Amino acid sequence: MSVLLDLREVSKRFGGLQAVRNLSFDVRQGEILGLIGPNGAGKSTLFNLINGVFAPDHGRIIFDGIDITGERPYRVARYGLARTHQIVQPLTNLTVLDNCTVGACFGRKNLPLARAHEAAREAIAIAGLENRAAMLALNLTIAEKKRLELARALAAQPKLLLLDEVLSGLNPTEVEHMIGVVRRIRERGVTILIIEHLMQAIMGLSDRIVVLNFGQKLAEGLPAEVARHPQVIEAYLGDPKLAAELQGAG
Repeated sequence: MSVLLDLREVSKRFGGLQAVRNLSFDVRQGEILGLIGPNGAGKSTLFNLINGVFAPDHGRIIFDGIDITGERPYRVARYGLARTHQIVQPLTNLTVLDNCTVGACFGRKNLPLARAHEAAREAIAIAGLENRAAMLALNLTIAEKKRLELARALAAQPKLLLLDEVLSGLNPTEVEHMIGVVRRIRERGVTILIIEHLMQAIMGLSDRIVVLNFGQKLAEGLPAEVARHPQVIEAYLGDPKLAAELQGAG
């Protein structure tokens, strides 16, 4: 399986905080790679480094054979990398269709408007929002806004999709629906790097897991191996609920 994303000794500091330290791992073509770790481990910072919101202080980020280190987000999107955000950011005064059309217009293929509408409708269907296409984004429920965030990123027709806690705030039925959406996206050939705190869900979804703690890689491997890793369990002991979920997932 070929490597699509390769992080090489990536570091980022904010003042006195070393958010990411000498981090190296790869994401392989066609897989779902889970990224877990306690709060403050550096996961969202890492996403911001990958998609160009921040430039690393040190290290290289190679995507699909291209060095994208320090590239601006709009250029990274053109290379075929899209993301969702932990806190949803819909264009509230636009419809669901128009939100996704924006994603398609500024995505990998830089589609003209007519073709962008087609890509948007396809992404909306995958996310299960067909009956909300004409609705303003501000009128959606939280679960629907999560699906819109995912559909807008998918409309960009990415090679790699970064998902930042797409399951948070959802009830069990909504979680199961979203898991199904993520699996359908992977079946379409999109590689996925996902941050998630719901241990049962991410362990079931992911082919491999990378664990961060204090900005460093603590462990990497198959979900069952990671769930039994003594240092990983210790890192989660500060949150008894997550620790119990982690051990239950293993």
